[in-house]
Amino acid sequence: MLAAPLNFHILKTLEGEPKALLDLRRAVGSPPQSTMRLYSRTLTEQGIIDRRRRAEFPGSAEYLITEAGRDLLGVANVLQEWLRVAPEEPILLGSPMSKSATKALIEGWSTNIVRALAARPLSLTELNRLIPKVSYPSLERRLGAMRLAGLVEPHPGDGRGTPYAATEWLRRAVVPIAAAAGWERQYRPNGSMAIGRLGVEAAFLLAIPLLEMPADFKGKCRLAVEVQGGSSPVFAGVLVNFEEGKVVSCSSRLEGEVESWALGTPEAWLGRMKGNDRTSLEVGGDVTRAEAILDSLKAVARVSA
Repeated sequence: MLAAPLNFHILKTLEGEPKALLDLRRAVGSPPQSTMRLYSRTLTEQGIIDRRRRAEFPGSAEYLITEAGRDLLGVANVLQEWLRVAPEEPILLGSPMSKSATKALIEGWSTNIVRALAARPLSLTELNRLIPKVSYPSLERRLGAMRLAGLVEPHPGDGRGTPYAATEWLRRAVVPIAAAAGWERQYRPNGSMAIGRLGVEAAFLLAIPLLEMPADFKGKCRLAVEVQGGSSPVFAGVLVNFEEGKVVSCSSRLEGEVESWALGTPEAWLGRMKGNDRTSLEVGGDVTRAEAILDSLKAVARVSA
């Protein structure tokens, strides 16, 4: 939704007051009438804006933003702050550059390119082996778009193909992605993809290298999200090892002894990262150590958002 500039401009215009379609069209730059009707109809069907009859003018209608639309503008604010710290220059949400960068991020995430590169630098050939469901030309195109946007950069390798690594800007994209996921789970619980293992791993692998811990911080911690409930719940996440305040390893394999741990549902994790410390997130072992890691994760969100 937010990758399309016209959607953003419609929401920002309606944030102030309801408008008739003709007035709304003028306010957002007078796009073709057919385009305006298509976008307004799609936003209405998604419950982001609403169409109502105007009592004072029989036969006419106006559009107004809904609660879901206002909360989506909150996600837009988070996305704008991320775009503002783009590597080359600040990007304005609703511009052609924001469309390119956001689409590159979305396509990289949806094809699991982000998940793969969040763990380590990889060449296109290596990505092709890891992601066989996406054709080589499609991977090449999407990786090229990510490089052009500043989401990935060449990394020194052994000469057998150019490895690409996630930039710090891509790592900080975990914040608008999490904000969007939270919005979807609240307003489109049956119309969005479930948060699965690869998505959870990608989020943690992006964020963990950004943590700032005290110089004397050490130990292993398990961070896990319940991706499947029921009598036999399934968890995904990472096992992180710290030494002297630095991350020395971060693995998606959750097995092994740890000094501390934190686990919960996607809603509990999303709520905790938004600053709600009363969520049902479970913390155990050395609670002080686990809470320090959670506080650092929240700090990453605050700096980025």
